Amino acid sequence: MPEVDWEASPRGTAGPRAPLGRLSQLDEALAAAEHVDDVARAMVRDLGALPGVRRVGFGLTEGGGRRIRFLPQDALPPDGEPLPWCHIDAFEDVPITAVVRSGEPLLARLADVRRSFEHLVERELAAGSTSLAALPLPGTGSPIGAVVLFFEADVEFSTRYRALLDAVALTASDAVQRIRAGLAREQAVELAEAEEESDSEALRAAVSLPETAKAPGVARSFLREELDRWGLDDEVVESALLCVSEVVTNAVNHAHSRSLLRVSLLDGVLTVLVRDRGGSGEVQPPDPDEVDDPLAVWGRGLMLVEAIADRWGSERDAAGTTVWFSLDAAAS
Repeated sequence: MPEVDWEASPRGTAGPRAPLGRLSQLDEALAAAEHVDDVARAMVRDLGALPGVRRVGFGLTEGGGRRIRFLPQDALPPDGEPLPWCHIDAFEDVPITAVVRSGEPLLARLADVRRSFEHLVERELAAGSTSLAALPLPGTGSPIGAVVLFFEADVEFSTRYRALLDAVALTASDAVQRIRAGLAREQAVELAEAEEESDSEALRAAVSLPETAKAPGVARSFLREELDRWGLDDEVVESALLCVSEVVTNAVNHAHSRSLLRVSLLDGVLTVLVRDRGGSGEVQPPDPDEVDDPLAVWGRGLMLVEAIADRWGSERDAAGTTVWFSLDAAAS
């Protein structure tokens, strides 16, 4: 197929007929999205309506990057109905997992990637696809997901075309992270309110941590004992231990103070908070290219937390910093 004409739809028409009109509609939908499902629905619906696009899939990493929660266009239900997400193992040989692992987009004719994705390519060719574009959703250090588009004919992926697709992926990523940050703040408020209610059904525990290098070990031992007692799945426990180790290590090295570790299990959500009494500034992982140590404090450690946790965030006040993360969990 010739290169797509990326001209905007004429004003005053009944609806968007060309890509830029549809992408403008998508941009507005992502800005207004209140839930991650809103982002997924908008991406699949509006990208699937672009000229030459046969089908679209949207995925987000979860379980510490062990799997991708995936929504294919052909399963998109009517508005108002819940989305039928499915799961893809992170090591499955398909384009969406490949770009999540590499962090690099993949834009190619299907015939050119047949050896890498043999079964998928054969299925898509038989269904009428000839080209694909898989774009990672950028996160801090590693992608938080990806979007994949299959085209009905060969596409010339021009510089302009690539830039537009990259912009769509970035906008979707920003929307997901904005929503998750808001949920994390709400979770922290809900946890605080739950702790004030004497009749709360939440399971809670807390421990004071030393300001020495022993703090991460103390935190891990305490957390493992509590979570095992609460009957959580091994996968959730291991993810929580990895995250708390990084957060407490950061507190020790940057706050130089004792800290408080609080953990709560409320309505199937495990939330862990670490509160220190020192340091300054917001918790911001740096550019991964500037970090040499894979477990560097304030570096890839917090990138690991972002990759593993379902939600995380931080707050700074005059007394110190609180960093929290949440994992979707269910007692066994």
